[in-house]
Amino acid sequence: MWENLEYRLVIAVTRCLGHMPRGMARLLSGFIAFAVCWSFGRLRRVGERNLELALPELSCKTRAKILRRVYIHLGWQLVEFCRMTRYTPENIRDWMRTEGLEHYLAARARGKGVLVLTAHLGAWELSSFYHSLMGYPMGMVIRRLDNRRLDEYVNAIRCLHGNFILSKDDFGRGLLAAMHGGKTVGILMDTNMTPPQGEFVRFFGVDACTGTGLAHIARTTGAAVLPGFMLWEPGERRYVLHFGPEVEIPYTADRAADTLEGTRRCTAILESWIRRYPDQWLWVHRRWKTRPAGEPGLY
Repeated sequence: MWENLEYRLVIAVTRCLGHMPRGMARLLSGFIAFAVCWSFGRLRRVGERNLELALPELSCKTRAKILRRVYIHLGWQLVEFCRMTRYTPENIRDWMRTEGLEHYLAARARGKGVLVLTAHLGAWELSSFYHSLMGYPMGMVIRRLDNRRLDEYVNAIRCLHGNFILSKDDFGRGLLAAMHGGKTVGILMDTNMTPPQGEFVRFFGVDACTGTGLAHIARTTGAAVLPGFMLWEPGERRYVLHFGPEVEIPYTADRAADTLEGTRRCTAILESWIRRYPDQWLWVHRRWKTRPAGEPGLY
């Protein structure tokens, strides 16, 4: 019963926000996101703690402002998701654009597959959708939703223009097959992991257990690793899908060392982008939850 009610509620919200004028929808969704995050005290406390750990040089007032902006951007992303089914290459020209596409095209031309290094930064749901809408479909590594009907609904929207889904439950073989087929797959690499799937590398100066799968697959297949983020650019008042230069993954006789160094390099790049757009990263995730043996918890 609850599963059906949850599904119907999401459909109703999607239709409502999807057909409102964008300005009104953004205002309402920002309020919803703000109310939800502040109603759940744990999320707010996690965000405050993460900002304290990562950006201690900032004042409490500045960190609080960043956190408030995070809620606004989450609300805006909800609006974009609700409008995805209505987007066409023609009606989004003034609202979104790509920068650094030459990096992506050069990486794809090698024919060994492309791993897009990304994070819960900016409009991550919109990034892969927009990329496929412009003629470059890609795969996404996702965790399936507990609500089966809702999972099917969300994934159907994600895949409207040729995208495909790889489940986190068993993505290794699918990812290898995609790279051998010269395809593109995006991986969110900023979530907390646990050994043996993750290794500890420095992230904002704090040890963070980080997934090594991307670096391992890149080293194994020769796939290109390319940073990619869909970010709101206030000066332009539109979203820009940024592709950065290819990340070099080392290849020596020591596979484990190469994978760890590749993971370090990818994590450093994520940090550099988050520092540029701190109010667009998902600070309410317990990124530093897993600790090295013997260390106390941070939350």
